[in-house]
This record gives sequence, structure tokens and C-alpha cells, in this order.
Amino acid sequence: MSALTFTTSEIGAGRRLFASKWQFVSAAGSAASLPTMNGDEIAFVGRSNVGKSSLINALTNRNSLARTSRTPGRTQELVFFTADDGITLVDMPGYGYAAAPKAKVAAWMALIRAYLRGRANLKRIYVLVDARRGLMVADNEVLEILDAAAVSYQVVLTKADEVKPAELAARLDATAAGLDQHPAAFPETLGTSAHSGAGIPELRAAIARLLTERRI
Repeated sequence: MSALTFTTSEIGAGRRLFASKWQFVSAAGSAASLPTMNGDEIAFVGRSNVGKSSLINALTNRNSLARTSRTPGRTQELVFFTADDGITLVDMPGYGYAAAPKAKVAAWMALIRAYLRGRANLKRIYVLVDARRGLMVADNEVLEILDAAAVSYQVVLTKADEVKPAELAARLDATAAGLDQHPAAFPETLGTSAHSGAGIPELRAAIARLLTERRI
């Protein structure tokens, strides 16, 4: 499910990284309410209902660390979770919900831009994309924002269990090809399923590898 390969040692490092005790820290609805930078930060962003909260719960082995909802656009704040070792996960507001009022969409995007400015401890943003649909217009708009902010990001396909293996492989390839023109994008993509657990060990290992490389 991944174009990336990991050793048994790296898979173990990822498992240990996320075996920490995770807890809610704060929720920020404006630039003024962003928490003080502390330790390494990893953020997750994606279209409304793409499964950000479910993925965070799967990574941390917690059923309800992040609130999940079938109602698109429910997450309207940046939600911060931290572990014993000081690593912070950030659940960013969903975007691309067609029925959302324009004022709310503008507020969400302004919050995302405010978060990106000067967040020196932000190591990478994982852009979640529905494996059944691939990159859409709203996704590409966010990728352009991340490129302009020079923030490193990687695309992760969610709900991979809902497509056939051959279709998933083709979607991963097509998504990676679509990132060629995005300078801040990490070139490899990952496929995951919070429901079946597929790809979760690999995503943990990818994050552990990233944090190790950034600390060298």
C-alpha cells in the first residue's frame, strides 16, 4: 500500500513513537489563540469528512482522542494533541465542503494561513486525500498554499480499504505524478485505512523517520 519501504526496526520505532500517552492540549479558532510552540509538530489537513480524526485515532491507538463526525465541516478549529515526549499532532479544519457558507470557508483558510506563518516547529503536514476520488480542485488549492508557505507536506490516501488493490495502486501512482509541479511536496504517497489498519504502521514509521532525520 505504500511506495515507501521500511525496515522492521523502523516499523518498531513508529510503533513506539505512537505508544506514548496522548492527550488533548487546546483548540485554536484564531491566530491569537494558537498555543506556544513546543517540541516537534505534525499536522493533518484534508477535505471535510476525509477521515482526519479517524486517522489520528488509529495512529495513537485511541478510539476517541480526536472527535469524529459524519457531518462535514464539523472541525472548525486547529486541535492540538501532545504526547509524553513532547511531539504534537494537529487536526486542522476541513476544507472543500460545498454547503459551507463562504464566510466560514474564508475564516477556515485564514486560520490555516495564520498557522503556517512562522510555525518553526512544524515538521510536516500530511494532506489527506480520499482514495476513492484522488486529488480534487480544493486539494490542489491547498497544495498551492503550502507550496507558497514553503511548508513540507506529504499526501496520504485515506479509506484505502474501500477501493480494490489495483485501483489503489493506480491512484497512488496518479497522485504522486500530480505532485510533480508542487515544490514543497514529498514525492512519495501512502495509502491508509483507519478502519482496517492498513498502512497505519507505515505512516507511523514514516513520521518516526522524518523526525529522526530532522533532528540530525
